[in-house]
Amino acid sequence: MLPDKIGFVGLGLIGGSIAKTIHRIYPHITLIAYDLNTQALSLAIEESVISHGFTELGEDFAQCRYIFLCAPVQKNAEYLAKLSAFAGKNCIITDVGSVKSYIHEVLPDKIAPYFIGGHPMTGSEKSGYAHATAYLLENAYYILTPSDKMERSLVQEFKEFIASLGAITMVSDYKSHDFITAAISHLPHILASNLVNLVQDIDNETQTMKEVAAGGFRDITRIASSSPVMWQQICLTNQAQIIKLIDLFIDSLKTTRELIYDSQSQQLFDFFQSAKDYRDSLTITSAGPLPKVYEIYCDMVDETGGIAALATILSGHGINIKNIGIIHNREFLDGVLHMEFYEEEARKNAVALLRQYHYTVYE
Repeated sequence: MLPDKIGFVGLGLIGGSIAKTIHRIYPHITLIAYDLNTQALSLAIEESVISHGFTELGEDFAQCRYIFLCAPVQKNAEYLAKLSAFAGKNCIITDVGSVKSYIHEVLPDKIAPYFIGGHPMTGSEKSGYAHATAYLLENAYYILTPSDKMERSLVQEFKEFIASLGAITMVSDYKSHDFITAAISHLPHILASNLVNLVQDIDNETQTMKEVAAGGFRDITRIASSSPVMWQQICLTNQAQIIKLIDLFIDSLKTTRELIYDSQSQQLFDFFQSAKDYRDSLTITSAGPLPKVYEIYCDMVDETGGIAALATILSGHGINIKNIGIIHNREFLDGVLHMEFYEEEARKNAVALLRQYHYTVYE
């Protein structure tokens, strides 16, 4: 049975995207939202995504079947206390934070039986309701971490609802969730940022390393461009699990150092072969917490107006380019011109169009 009314506390990128998705699929469900950003509320009302916007939490939310907490992790914990009066079988409360232990461990007793933690593993480099999309959840993993006191029937109901929004649902206990995300998301961000800062510190005065940075360096450090505020909060709220993973990685790095130092030829080969086999076995078909990159590479003659001519062809057919640039270090890359687009459809159309104009395109 579908809910009649759903509330949102916070209407930014994630909250706004979930609201837009629900409105797209179930336009008859009434959506309301609380946010201090009145501009976001006004835009959501103007788009008919929500029926009412509020700058205070009140009795209107008591009639909601689900309430999504979409504020920062530490703020969500504060809102739980204000929502205690609404908790009950008729009002399931969930959140969308990427760290679950923090909020589970501060749950008020009254809310615990009606709380389901949630983590939609998707996102964008942009923020705010203005950049929310009704398709952000499409094929994205959405991990649910119900409290121990939560009734299984309520968990199943909410799981089916989230799945109906196009997400791939998984259920986990909150401690396992935080260890898993620390390994596959939090630690990689920390390593990427460390590598970037190391190269910056050891680069020479003319910044040669920065100038010749190859594809491998750019690929492994792309996630270092994520929000510093968000990752500061993640490190502070998932401290124990991140430290555990850092210690494990340090031990692994020391072992690799010894293999290199002792010139252990076969062991080094086995080390890289094992990593290659595991990496090649990954099936990367779903959305993740990082924004997808819709990119192509293209060969072209280095001549005046070359890039302008190509851009004119694309813009003349309504294809917007997000980013474009010449690749000087083409290690592991085909094509001298790199282009990024905002969505997969634009990328596909660009490939087809440029090939019609006899450009050599690498996908």
